[in-house]
Amino acid sequence: MKLHLSVDMEGINGLPDHTFVQSNLHNYERGRKLMTEETNHVIRSAFDHGCTDFLVNDSHSKMNNLLVDELDPRADLITGGVKPFSMVEGITGQTDGAMFLGYHARAGQPGVMSHSMIFGVRNFFINDIAVGELGLNAYVAGHHGVPVIFVGGDDQAAKEAEELIPNVTTAAVKQSITRSAVKTLPPKRAYELVYNKVQHAIENRHQVEPLVPPKNPTLRIEFVNYGQAEWASLMPGTEIEPNSCIVKFEAKDILEAYRAMLVMTELAMRTTFS
Repeated sequence: MKLHLSVDMEGINGLPDHTFVQSNLHNYERGRKLMTEETNHVIRSAFDHGCTDFLVNDSHSKMNNLLVDELDPRADLITGGVKPFSMVEGITGQTDGAMFLGYHARAGQPGVMSHSMIFGVRNFFINDIAVGELGLNAYVAGHHGVPVIFVGGDDQAAKEAEELIPNVTTAAVKQSITRSAVKTLPPKRAYELVYNKVQHAIENRHQVEPLVPPKNPTLRIEFVNYGQAEWASLMPGTEIEPNSCIVKFEAKDILEAYRAMLVMTELAMRTTFS
């Protein structure tokens, strides 16, 4: 059984705010250790319950956060950027199941450090359906016929996953109080929960269908301000919808839509205050 794990950081146990997830801030190294150890419990559970091939994709920020020298040696690791498919790099038609760890809710929703890729995005839409990172990544997995069988993160990420993917197994390792405060399980209890939930996800995997994306999807990104929309619309094939900060792109498939999203958000980050 071949499994793929995409690991973000905001939804890892014990991490309440940005000081744990930004590499230049004082709690980051502690955040990396917690991220790596939680990842290891997913890997251990997977191999204890039938996995034979495990691929981890570091999916936070510059995507070089996991401590490779402390990672379970049975897993392979994709680390660093730039990656053509970012958070879901490495998923193929030969993957039997995808898992997401350390995930958070989409922009504009309650949940610890909720956002969608960058803080300049208010909404992502695929054919007018609002999605976040979780939804876009699940669609890419679904394009390859791969179900998302497990999602670990805060309670709001778990709720988002359950609404999007019928029968998915979730592990809420912390409860959001605000965007920067949580009620968290201590690491030992969080790791036990994750280990057991991964076991259940593997046993239940045949009850989860891939989230199949629409054909020829329309990607629409609503930005916070017009300058971001202007930058994003420099990508060929895009247009700004009238009287809005929404940039639209007609894609041939979800893979093209996903890569367009990566380009548009990178361009949008060039916007300055004045």
